[in-house]
Amino acid sequence: MRRHQVLAVAAADLKRLFKSRDYIIPLAILAGLFFVFVPGIMLPLIGATERSPLMAQIGDVIGTLPQQIQENIAGDTPAVRTAYAFAVYLLAPIAIVVPLTISSAVGANTMVGERERGTGEFLAHSPLTVQEIYMGKLIASLVPGYLATAIGFAIYSLIVNLTVGRQLGGWFFPTTGWWYLILWVVPPFIAIALAVILRLSARVRSAAAAQQASTLVTLPVIIASYGIASGLLYSPAYSALIVGAIAWIVAILLLRSGARAVRRERLLGVAADA
Repeated sequence: MRRHQVLAVAAADLKRLFKSRDYIIPLAILAGLFFVFVPGIMLPLIGATERSPLMAQIGDVIGTLPQQIQENIAGDTPAVRTAYAFAVYLLAPIAIVVPLTISSAVGANTMVGERERGTGEFLAHSPLTVQEIYMGKLIASLVPGYLATAIGFAIYSLIVNLTVGRQLGGWFFPTTGWWYLILWVVPPFIAIALAVILRLSARVRSAAAAQQASTLVTLPVIIASYGIASGLLYSPAYSALIVGAIAWIVAILLLRSGARAVRRERLLGVAADA
C-alpha cells in the first residue's frame, strides 16, 4: 500500500469537507454544544445552588454510593462533590459521543457521495487499489472526529478547572481516567463505528440511506459509552485499559474485513446492494 496515495485521497476529501460550510458548521455547533455550552452552564449553576434543598438531596444520594466510588469523588461540600461527579463521570460520555457523531456523519457520505457527485467513476478507474481508497476514506473520516476531540477536550478541561478546580483548591483535570478515555478508548470506538459505516456507505444507493444506517450503528456505541463512564467510577485506569484493549481488537478485525468489502463496482453504483 502506497502511503502518499492514501494521504492524497484523504486530503482531497478533507479539503472538500472544510469548504462545505453547510456541512461543517452544524458539526462545529454540535461539538460546541456538548463540550462548551452544557458544562459552561451546568457546572457554575451547581456551585451557585450550594445551599438549596435539592443540592442537599443530591449530596445524600452521593453519600449512599459504595465506598469505593465515594473515595474517587473529591470535595468537602455537597455542591463541590456534585460538581466533581458531573464533570468527571456524568459528562464523560461526551468524549465519545461528539467525535463519534462527527466522524460518522462524514463517513456515511464518503463512499456514496462519490457516486452522487459523479466522481466515483474517476476513483474506480484510477490506479489506486481499493485498499488505498478505503484507507484514504477512513483517515478523512477519522480526522474531523479526532480534531473535535482534541479542541473540545482542551476547552472542556479549561472550563472544569476554572469552575470545579477553583473550589477544590487547584487544577485537577484531566484525571487519570479521562486520559485513558481520550487516548486509549475513544480512538478504537470511532474506528469500530467507521469500519461498519464505510462498508454501508459503499453498499447503499443514496446519502440519506447511508445517514440512516450510520445512526443505527452509532446508537449501540453511544449506549456503550455510558457503560464505560460508569465503569470508570469504580476503577478509572483499569476499566478504561480493559475496555480499550477489547475495542482495539474489534476495531482491527472490522477494519480488515471492511477493506476487503470495498469494490470498484460499488464506486460506479453497480451491484450496490450486493
